Amino acid sequence: MLTAEELHERGVGAINSGRLGQARGLLERALDRTTDQHLTGTIEASLAYVEAETGNRDAAMRVCERALARPGLPGPTRGALHSQHALLLMLAGRTPEAKSELDVAIAALEGVPKPLGRAHGNRGNLFLQQNDLAAARADFEAAARLLTEAGIAVEAAMNEHNLGYVRLLGGDLVGALKEMDRARVVLAPLSTVAQATCDQDRAEVLLAAGLLDEGRAALVASSRAYGSRRLRRRQAEVDLVLARSLLFEEPEAALTVARQAERRFTLAEAPAMRSRAAGAVVMAEIELGRRQPRLLAQGRRVAADLDRDGIEWLATTIRLENVRLLLRRDQVDDARAEVASTRVDTGSPLSLRLLDRDVRAELAAAQGRRTNALNHLRAGLADLHAWQSSFGSLDLQTGVAGHGTRLGVRGLALAVGSRKPEVLIEWSERARMLASRVQPVRAPEDESIVADLAELREIAQAREGARRTPPEREAELRQRVRERAWRHRGSGEVADPVTLTELRAALDAETALVAYVVTAERLVALVVTADATTWVDLGERAELDRLTGGLLPDLDVAASDLSDTMAAFVRQELAERLDALAALLVTPVLDAVGERRVVLTPSGVLAGVPWTLLPGFVGRPLTVAQSATSWLARHMTPLRSASAGFVAGRRVARAEDEVTAAAKEWPDARILVGEQTTAAAVSELAASVDVLHIAAHGRHSAENPMFSGLQLVDGPWFGYDIDQLRSVPDIVLLSACEVGRSTVRWGEELIGMTTAWLHAGARCVIASAAAINDRAAYDVLVAVHQQLAAGADPAAALAAAVPAVSSDTAPVPLVCFG
Repeated sequence: MLTAEELHERGVGAINSGRLGQARGLLERALDRTTDQHLTGTIEASLAYVEAETGNRDAAMRVCERALARPGLPGPTRGALHSQHALLLMLAGRTPEAKSELDVAIAALEGVPKPLGRAHGNRGNLFLQQNDLAAARADFEAAARLLTEAGIAVEAAMNEHNLGYVRLLGGDLVGALKEMDRARVVLAPLSTVAQATCDQDRAEVLLAAGLLDEGRAALVASSRAYGSRRLRRRQAEVDLVLARSLLFEEPEAALTVARQAERRFTLAEAPAMRSRAAGAVVMAEIELGRRQPRLLAQGRRVAADLDRDGIEWLATTIRLENVRLLLRRDQVDDARAEVASTRVDTGSPLSLRLLDRDVRAELAAAQGRRTNALNHLRAGLADLHAWQSSFGSLDLQTGVAGHGTRLGVRGLALAVGSRKPEVLIEWSERARMLASRVQPVRAPEDESIVADLAELREIAQAREGARRTPPEREAELRQRVRERAWRHRGSGEVADPVTLTELRAALDAETALVAYVVTAERLVALVVTADATTWVDLGERAELDRLTGGLLPDLDVAASDLSDTMAAFVRQELAERLDALAALLVTPVLDAVGERRVVLTPSGVLAGVPWTLLPGFVGRPLTVAQSATSWLARHMTPLRSASAGFVAGRRVARAEDEVTAAAKEWPDARILVGEQTTAAAVSELAASVDVLHIAAHGRHSAENPMFSGLQLVDGPWFGYDIDQLRSVPDIVLLSACEVGRSTVRWGEELIGMTTAWLHAGARCVIASAAAINDRAAYDVLVAVHQQLAAGADPAAALAAAVPAVSSDTAPVPLVCFG
């Protein structure tokens, strides 16, 4: 027969594994087998936790208070009960009382590692709720140390996991994943619920990194796991995180999920968490554009409740959202008073600091103080970039850029409204440089990433050969590659956007820069030359959306091998669409551009436009730059073009003919064809030449653009492979479908194979966002190499080679990026 002590230990093990029904049974049996006051109190403390977790908060409180009232309890037992009582007070929203109870518990438990470690862990969670990260970290570190000393590996791992969550709230996403993954090895195998807890917090890291779909999917899976055990409070916590993640993209869905969280917290008798959910409801309603007086009163009531519970940062968030509501109701004086009563400092969460800057900018704009509004937005973006520059990974830099989207969008709208060219060029640069302002650093070669990419290639090859690999293994490898790449440290340096004066001084007489700015309603272009700046209003956004909708599929079809009759019809339709696009985007700027070559900095919605095919730009040297700032930096030093290498991928019609013919233009050119085109051989070639030409099938991965790839003999060569090169060519030509395509993240930020090359240090990439006809590509690219080898720059070489689209000419939508 098991003793009371053994039953209690098994009960605690069941709690840690999330098997609360089993835990209750074990603990009740333990109580029946002891009369010892110390052990009885300890068992009751654990039983109170079970009652609270299963929604019986009043019963839990009664168990705890009855045990504390028992006379003659030893000090350590009383300390453990105070710790458990404090946890119940936290759930009830009585945070100050909980803090006092925990202080008493920790003093009483000095010298008793096991219960003292648990008390530190409980107090760490309290500090975490209040966003006191330094205090939370100290308590979790103490808890992990004490519980390790006591030989309780599972509970020590729980506190190590919590240290990961502290890192998350502090903005250290990479450190958060490291801590959580280390703890996961111990925790996840315990039970479905324990794994769901690990996945839930990990999902929050993914959401912070901008991986919204993946993070939300993990949250939904965690919610299902909690639901299977009827853990409604845990489900409500997932609902709350999910609602926040949906707030700006899908506010209607966010409102539905937030209301569900509020109901579940109410049923679970967790008023403090219910207040948080009520705050999410208010924010979703405001995001939906609602403006009723009852919403204002509701927001103030929720903020007061959160203040009472000690959750000041969230109370401030609600008050700032209320300012938006007041401005929507034209109550500008009330909005100013509300802002004056809020306090946000450098210790506040980054999301709150950015919201504060955005709301203050909105208020300043409503008061007609545009300069003040733009100053707030600049300060907010500077705060974001200081954090962003700690990351070296392109994927992570672009992912976290979403935190600054609202500031960039508001800045652009204010800049367009200012009618001042110097303001427009500044905010055109700031909006498109949410990630690219961070100075890139070459990633060190990582043997683990290289090995995982090789295995992913093997999986792709096996799939083609009808051999099955478990999808879980491929997903695991992709996750591992991505997150190991995230560990690459950033430069910590942020480039200032070029000013209009600096840009004009740097432009020669033969070059014009055209900055295309697209807001929610309007299109504007700014044409900058050495001697003039011209503001051009292009019209309504709706017309652009009509013309670009379906453009890429049309280009793909027009590149196909069709019958003469069908080809003529399809290409004529495409030519007419391109004419209309040119009438909107090109013709209005031509007077200001003159006969100059052009550098374009287009908004993200223009990412798929085949600029070299638009009438007015056909035959004109043209470069599409990430930003004027990045173009200027690359433009200042000459391109290297002394050596060239060529790769012909498998199953590409005329690929070998194309690279063989092009290579004849270069002395000592190196060529890889057939079985030579392995990933290792291509990587070695890419690292040793100035000009690299790859003719291969390509695939753009919208879900994770850094897994976009070129098909080689041993599988895809990924964007992540580029990061592993010891050096990169100055000029890259990709004669492959789709690899010029980019995923638009957060409105202006682009990521894809082309961006990966530029981030790694390439100066110019010639690629297409759409399919390319093999015969047409052959003619164009051989002509490009004739020009390059003769000393022409890439934009001029491409301009001389690309023909206009007509009923009898297949489109070649190659564009020079860089």
